[in-house]
Amino acid sequence: MSATAKLTSGSIRGHLVTQTLPMILGVAAIMSVGLIDAYFIGRLGSAELAAVSFIFPITIAISSLGVGVMVGINSVIARALGEGDRDRAERRANFGAIFALVMGLAFALVLYLLLDPLFRLMQAPPQLLPLIREYMVPYAIGMPFLLLQMGLNGILRGQGEAKATSYVSLTFSIANWILDPLLITGGFGFEGFGVAGAAWATLIGWVLAIVVALVLIDRSALKIHPTLIRKCRMGESAKAILSVAGPAAFSNAINPIGLSVLTALLASQGEAAVAGFGAAGRLQSFAVVPLLALSGSIGAIVGQNWGAGMPDRSREAMREAAVFCIAYGLIIAVLLFALGQWFARFFTDDPAVIAEFARYLEISVWGYAGFGVLIVANGALNAVDKARFALGQSFARVFLVMLPFAWLLRPVWGAEAVYAAELAANVIGGSFAAFVVWKILRSPQQGAGPAQTNR
Repeated sequence: MSATAKLTSGSIRGHLVTQTLPMILGVAAIMSVGLIDAYFIGRLGSAELAAVSFIFPITIAISSLGVGVMVGINSVIARALGEGDRDRAERRANFGAIFALVMGLAFALVLYLLLDPLFRLMQAPPQLLPLIREYMVPYAIGMPFLLLQMGLNGILRGQGEAKATSYVSLTFSIANWILDPLLITGGFGFEGFGVAGAAWATLIGWVLAIVVALVLIDRSALKIHPTLIRKCRMGESAKAILSVAGPAAFSNAINPIGLSVLTALLASQGEAAVAGFGAAGRLQSFAVVPLLALSGSIGAIVGQNWGAGMPDRSREAMREAAVFCIAYGLIIAVLLFALGQWFARFFTDDPAVIAEFARYLEISVWGYAGFGVLIVANGALNAVDKARFALGQSFARVFLVMLPFAWLLRPVWGAEAVYAAELAANVIGGSFAAFVVWKILRSPQQGAGPAQTNR
C-alpha cells in the first residue's frame, strides 16, 4: 500500500469529517461569490438581476464541465495511489493539468461563438441581451483559467489534500469579495463596470487561485514539472481520465442545462419570476454547500479504498454520507421554508420578486435531502470508474422527471410547476441514486488492489 494513500486506514467517519470540513469552507467561499455578485448587481436594478438570472445556469453548466475534468483527474489519481503506483499517479497529474488547460481553450472558443444564439434560445428578452453580453465576453476569456484551476484542484483532491483545496477556493473567493463592489458599482472615484465588473473580478480570482494551487502542489507528494509532462504517456493518461471525466462532465452539466430550460419556461411567467428564481437559486446553492463539499470529498475516500481492495470501507463511507445528507437536507429545508421572504429582501425590494423568491423556496427546499444523496452517490460512482451510471441517473432525473413535469403542468400551475418539478426530480432522483450506488458497491467486482497497476 502506498504511503501516500492516507485514506485507506483509520476511521471512515473521521476521514469524512476531516476531508469535508475544509471543503465546506472552500465551497462556501465560492458560493458566497454568487451571493455577493447577486447583491451588488441587484443594486444596479431589476433588469440587471434578471440578466444574471439567465446567465447563472449557463455559467453553472460550464463550471460543471470543469468539475467533470476535476473529478476525472481526482479519480485516476486516488485509485493509482490506492493501488500503490505513485509513478502512475504523477503521470496522471501532469497530463491532467495540460488536459484541463486545453479543454478551457476549447470551451472559451465555443462559448464566445454561441453567445447570442444560446441566450435567444433561452428566450432572453432582447433588451437584456446587451447586459448578458457585457458579462459573458470576459467570462468566456477566462475559461482556460477556470479549467486549469479545476484541474489543479483535482490533483490535490486525489491525494486527499482537502485543506489545500480549500486554500485555493478561498483565494478565488477573497479576490472576488474585494473586487466585486469596486468593479461592479464603483468606489474611491472609480465608476465601476456594472454587470461586466462581476465577470472581471471572477477572472482575476481564477488567476490568483492558479498561482496558489501550483505552490501547494509543489509542496505535495505529486509534482508538476516539464520533465514529468514529457513522460506522462498521453494516450494512456487521456483514456484513463476521459473514461471518468467525459461522463462526469456531462453528468454535472445536466442539472444546469435543466435549470436553463426551467428559466426559459419561467420567462413566459414574467421578469419577476425569472429574477426571483435566479436569486433564490443562488441562496439555495449556498444552503447546500455541506452537501456539495461532501460530494467532493467522498471521491478520494471511496477511490483510494476501492483501489486498495477494501470495498467495505467504500460502502461505509457512502452509508455515513447518505445519513448526513438526509439529516442536513431536512434541517436546512425547515429554515429556508420559514425565512424565505426575509432572505429575499437581501437581494431586492421589488414585492413581486420577493413573492416569487419565497414561493420557490417554500416548494423546492423539501428536495434538498434527495439532491444530497444523488450528488454524493455520483461522487462515489465516479471514484470507482462507474461514471456512466452517474451520468445515467443524472440524465433521468432531469429529462425524465424534472422537465416533463414542468412542461406538462406549467399551463395549469404557472411558475409553481417549475418549482415543484425541481422538488420531484430531487426526491425521485435521490431515491434511485441510493439504490444504484449501493448495488454497485456491493457487486462482486471489488477494488483492484495494490497488485494491479496497469489500469
